[in-house]
Amino acid sequence: MKKNTLKNIAGLTLIEILIGVVISSIMMAAMYTTYTVVNNSYGQVVDKAKISRSGRDIVEMLMRDIRMAGFRYILGTNQFTIGGETHSYPTRTYLEFKSGHISKSETHDPIIIVKSELGYTRADLGVTVPPELKHNPDDLCCDKIHIVYDDFNQNDTEQPYKRYKITYYAKADPCTEFKEVAAADPAGDDADPAADEVGAAETPICLNGTYSIYKTFESWIQVIDDSNGEWRPDCNECYVDQKVRDHVVDMEFILFDIEGRKINPLEATSENPFESNRQKIYDIRTVDVRLTFRSKRKFFKSDPRAGKPRKVKGISNRTREFIDRFFRDSIAVTVHTRNIGKGI
Repeated sequence: MKKNTLKNIAGLTLIEILIGVVISSIMMAAMYTTYTVVNNSYGQVVDKAKISRSGRDIVEMLMRDIRMAGFRYILGTNQFTIGGETHSYPTRTYLEFKSGHISKSETHDPIIIVKSELGYTRADLGVTVPPELKHNPDDLCCDKIHIVYDDFNQNDTEQPYKRYKITYYAKADPCTEFKEVAAADPAGDDADPAADEVGAAETPICLNGTYSIYKTFESWIQVIDDSNGEWRPDCNECYVDQKVRDHVVDMEFILFDIEGRKINPLEATSENPFESNRQKIYDIRTVDVRLTFRSKRKFFKSDPRAGKPRKVKGISNRTREFIDRFFRDSIAVTVHTRNIGKGI
């Protein structure tokens, strides 16, 4: 009986075990490969969604502020009772108006665009600070925009009429990747090789540099009995250098008139002096806005093929080419300036 039981016990040979291990390994490799592909695709979709979502937020902020440019508050009823006391206010703003020929940082014109300039120097500082340096001399980022509009606060008996200025501008993000580029020999000869070697020291150039967008909110301070005022950043609702978005490649603004013609009120020519050209500010009907963002980490698996760089197109002649593995996406919108124009 015992002998028959032993004969009926079945087992696996070494070859069968090896075949099972091989099949299991193939299945595990296939599952891991599928997971890797799906995970990478999901990561790319998430990166695109983050860029799109954060880009829409800042674009909506810009659209709301640009639409306010040039707004003027006209008071209907000029008597208000505050704390049991009756106050009479002027039916129209009494605030001093400074035009753009004073300075771009002091002007009260509704919209001023400064092309390809970083940083912002407030008028209250009383000094002129040179524009901040870009990562590379050929970088076109970024345009700067000043937006001015009025408001009214009946509870402020000292200054009921308000005037605000919002400025969007860019600053360079810290560079994380450099390329050493040899400078030219200052001596221009081989008379002193040691001096030439020192003079030809390599200069670091930032690769894949990005910028951050900042916002400053200022108020025109001029109490009701004064004839003069000044821009101040220290009001209750004001703020300075508020960072709103990083990893920006470019920020571009283009102005158009009612006929769809591109205008730039700050550019003066011999045929069109600055002051007369500045009047075109009040011909503005739309503002084209373009923001280009870059992913925080490398997106593509490989660099583009030789001779076929990845391009980022601008609204005007600001198309740029890149040969890295980062993903870049642009958002472009047209904003109607509903408070600027003749008769407004």
